[in-house]
Amino acid sequence: MIEVKNLTKHFEDKTALDKISFHIPSGSLFGLVGSNGAGKSTFLRTLAGIYSPDGGQILVDGAEPFENSTVKSRLFFISDFPYFIPQATLAEMADFYSRVYPNWNRKRYEELCSVFPIGVKEKISNMSKGMQRQAALICAFAAQPDYLLMDEIFDGLDPVMRQLLKRVVSSDVSERGMTVLIASHNLRELEDFCDHIGLLHRGGVIFERELDELKLGINKVQAVLKPMPELSAFAPLDIVKTEIRGSLINLVVRGGKEEIMAKINSLNPVFAEILPLTLEEVFISEMEAAGYDLENILK
Repeated sequence: MIEVKNLTKHFEDKTALDKISFHIPSGSLFGLVGSNGAGKSTFLRTLAGIYSPDGGQILVDGAEPFENSTVKSRLFFISDFPYFIPQATLAEMADFYSRVYPNWNRKRYEELCSVFPIGVKEKISNMSKGMQRQAALICAFAAQPDYLLMDEIFDGLDPVMRQLLKRVVSSDVSERGMTVLIASHNLRELEDFCDHIGLLHRGGVIFERELDELKLGINKVQAVLKPMPELSAFAPLDIVKTEIRGSLINLVVRGGKEEIMAKINSLNPVFAEILPLTLEEVFISEMEAAGYDLENILK
């Protein structure tokens, strides 16, 4: 388990992480979202043991990662610009990591090389951004870490490679119990992938919750009403958000589906249904209720 306790990190006069506290359960697929400059990369580098905290603690199974080779041997970090030994090929990086990570699996490495279309003897520095990310992913999965940290990993990957990455990650989580942390500014990319979500803004965590729990008890209703009644007609529904376009109304409502539809049906709609909410819609609803403008936060 990853525990974050009042974690603080400064860079000269800028506070990148401001006393943040939360935890990431073992075996989870945790999505960390936020705009550029929110503190996502700083958090990952601190968790990876690259940065030392200026205050508070970050613990991996009870131990601090900074200058701790035992903890670092259980972590694999892919930054937004993956680092490789200058002029190295994938084969040479594999040889390097095989001497660093105790769980390195040569068979797994060879399997991944056959799945990802990449030349093992080509210099990685000559590869495209997407191919470099694939090289980093091959090394990461072959290292078989307990914790995999990835920063904006989907950038540069085409749709086919994105789906392949999701399948490989899900497989390692289910089979080995690996814990995965993915930082991204794209909620839609994480929606069908993660089971926990956290939101960083200006160095602070303003939201962290299990995805199923987050979506529980909040529904999106679409209905056609002729004529369209006043909003007071929808009382006592707990309406979070309303959008009206002519005779079409979209509502985001807290409460049970049966209770909500009973009220909507009492207004004699031409058509009415409950639709699944996207993760972005859930976040916007939750944060607006808390006084935040999430659409601006994630720009």
